[in-house]
Amino acid sequence: MRVDEFEKKVLELEEIVIRIRAPEEFEVDDYDYERQASGGTSVTNWVQSRIIPRLRDQQYSIVDGRYQHPHGRTSLQRLRESYEVD
Repeated sequence: MRVDEFEKKVLELEEIVIRIRAPEEFEVDDYDYERQASGGTSVTNWVQSRIIPRLRDQQYSIVDGRYQHPHGRTSLQRLRESYEVD
């Protein structure tokens, strides 16, 4: 799957913005999960279990609702909440 497709699939399922630093046509493994990761999961654990194994050593960034990089101990619930508009 192309990088832009992967980013879109992660956003649709996980409600998390990820940006992969690779040419758009670069192929990564499919993000083939059917269920959203638990809100109590840390960003680090989520990245290690679901993201890194699919990227084939490509660099990536996770971006929160303030356009910053969340701390690895941040929960996915808190990260998702950062995108909400007041």
